[in-house]
Amino acid sequence: MNIQGHAALVTGGGSGLGEATARELARLGAKVAVLDLNLANAQRVAADIGGVAVACDVANPESMQAAIDAAAAAHGPARILMQIAGIGSAKRVVGKDGNAAPLEDFARVINVNLIGTYNAARLFAAACAKLDPMEDGERGVMVFTASVAAFDGQVGQQAYSASKAGVAGMTLPMARDLAQHGIRVCTIAPGLFLTPLMKTLPEPVQESLAKSIPFPARLGKPEEFAQLASHIVTNGHLNGEVIRLDGALRMAPR
Repeated sequence: MNIQGHAALVTGGGSGLGEATARELARLGAKVAVLDLNLANAQRVAADIGGVAVACDVANPESMQAAIDAAAAAHGPARILMQIAGIGSAKRVVGKDGNAAPLEDFARVINVNLIGTYNAARLFAAACAKLDPMEDGERGVMVFTASVAAFDGQVGQQAYSASKAGVAGMTLPMARDLAQHGIRVCTIAPGLFLTPLMKTLPEPVQESLAKSIPFPARLGKPEEFAQLASHIVTNGHLNGEVIRLDGALRMAPR
């Protein structure tokens, strides 16, 4: 798919990997709707790229549908979904106090990262399937965000790893399911990236994390994620694939 002129939705587009992706899509000529729970962040990015900002909770069916509708009213129906919104968590199964981890913490991460991804996907796909097919019968493309933690999660990452493994696991069956509608589905599993959350860590910690990456021995740049996400859109034979973007990193237990 040629990105130029098409409408795109970027969840989590107000910061980090989502912001970089929104900016790259706009640079390539897409009409970008920046969806984020933090409307102020979304408005900041949208103002910079000439897009539209929409408040959105990906795990809430009504909120996600309203965001899709608002974006369509501004730019026309979207053919591109970048599902990047997500949250992190670190909880040991048994805490230092000897008590079991709260179940609600696990459920919250699964709800946002996994159920939120499926919610965004199902609503986008339903709208996209109604559009006229383009070249090769393609109607649209979705790019999800997993994590290397889906494959080698660290101590305390049970909820986060499970949520991201779920995203990776539903990529192929969803691609197969939506093939009849001409909608492609791929997932990126990023490693350690220099996001706003990473920047809150002390400099020595950032340097130590960077040195754990075989090559290049530095944190990933958000624009590198954005470039891969955009390439997936333009490469029509990429479908049903989970792509690690991690500099050959394999996470240690802790």
